[in-house]
Amino acid sequence: MIPKMSYMVIVLLGLFASGWSFLEHDSWITIELHHSLSPSKPDYFTHRGNISIPSLNSGLSTVVQNELEDSELEDMKILTSQNGFYRLKATVTYPNGNSQRFLTSSKACSLLTAQFNDVLWISLDAYGFVTGITASQDPTPNSSGCSAEDIQQIKEKRFSTDVIIRHAELAPVPDTGSFIQKFEREREARERGEVRDNRGFFAKYWMYIVPVVLLVFISGATNQDAAK
Repeated sequence: MIPKMSYMVIVLLGLFASGWSFLEHDSWITIELHHSLSPSKPDYFTHRGNISIPSLNSGLSTVVQNELEDSELEDMKILTSQNGFYRLKATVTYPNGNSQRFLTSSKACSLLTAQFNDVLWISLDAYGFVTGITASQDPTPNSSGCSAEDIQQIKEKRFSTDVIIRHAELAPVPDTGSFIQKFEREREARERGEVRDNRGFFAKYWMYIVPVVLLVFISGATNQDAAK
């Protein structure tokens, strides 16, 4: 029989597991975006915009971004001609004031040929904390590549960003409630003497049969040696 203390531990673990598995967290976050455009200063970041997400469950967001200046567009074209990387820094701020910083990068050519249309993927864990931010781009259908002629023809200076939130999927939780109910039924049956042993004869008494067989075998072998 399992001691009462162990039984209480099982019950408490079941309650906590049930609470965690059905945890619903909804809150807001803000994300500040900075990007690096200058090929000569890869660690120099300028402000790109802000994203406000009032509800993590709904996934609705408000995106406000700055238009590129002429000098920044030229830096982007130079970065593309050098086959460089566009770097984006995202700083996440939570309601309690804590913050996290994420860094993602992609080919400058991909962003330029996509006419600055990109997708920001925000991954969340089960408790509503951001675990990763990545940016991706889909080139425009009529884009032929990043040749010098194509690069110089690009005049677009506005970012158009879609925000997609990806929630973590919870792993299956053990059915602790059913286990506790089964344990209770078995305990009550033992107390009432209703538990029956449906095993076969040998399964029940093998611990008595095996020693007898061994003794008979050893005795027979001894008698044969004595006869010789």
